[in-house]
Amino acid sequence: MRPSGKRAPQRQPGRDRFHPLLEKFLEKRDNMPTKSMGEKGQIKHYYASDGRLIGMLIPGEFDDYTSFPPHMDTEEERKHMETAYTTDVELEAQTKAHVTADPMPLQIILLNRHPGSKVNPHYHLNDNPAQSDTRHQIMICKKGKARIGLFARDGEHVDTVELLPNDLILMTEGHAIEFVDPDTRLIEVKMGPFPKTDTADKVDIDATF
Repeated sequence: MRPSGKRAPQRQPGRDRFHPLLEKFLEKRDNMPTKSMGEKGQIKHYYASDGRLIGMLIPGEFDDYTSFPPHMDTEEERKHMETAYTTDVELEAQTKAHVTADPMPLQIILLNRHPGSKVNPHYHLNDNPAQSDTRHQIMICKKGKARIGLFARDGEHVDTVELLPNDLILMTEGHAIEFVDPDTRLIEVKMGPFPKTDTADKVDIDATF
C-alpha cells in the first residue's frame, strides 16, 4: 500500500536532519532497530538504521506507570500536585506515565487515576511551538486489527507492527496502514495545521508494503 500525494524529495547532504530541539531524543541508539522501554518492556521504540526514532508502540494493556515520570521525588512536584489536582499525591507516580521525551512535538501521557480524582481547570501555553521536519502522527485502534508499516523518509522499512484494540502507535516519519479485520476502526491524530488538500498533506515514499 502506497500513500497518494507528492513524491519524496531526493536526499541532500546536511539537509536530512531533525530540528535541533529533537536531536537529543532522536540521537543514534547503537544501531538497535527495536528497544523495549520501562521495567516491564511494554512500550516499544522502533529506530531507523541511523538511529532516528521512527515509531513508538503503546499496548492497550499498559500498566507500567512507575517506570516513567512523574516520580514525585521532589518537593516542587508535590507542591504542584497539591494545587493543580484533586487526587492522592502519594499515588500519582503509580497512576500517571509521561512516556514521551520533552522535546517531542506530540506528548503522550497515560492516566489511570482513581474515581473522584480531578484535574483542576487549566490550559496549555504554546510559547515554544513544536518544530520538526515531519508532522508526527498517532494512530489509535478502537476496534478490529490493523498492520502499520514504519518507514524512514528515505524508504527504509523499519518494521511492521500489529495494532489491536486500545493499542496506540506514534509515528514520526513514514508509515503505511493495512486494515485487517472487518469493521476495523482507527483514530488518527496528527500535528497541524492541515494543508488545504489531502494531496498537499502527503509525500510519497518509494517503498512497498
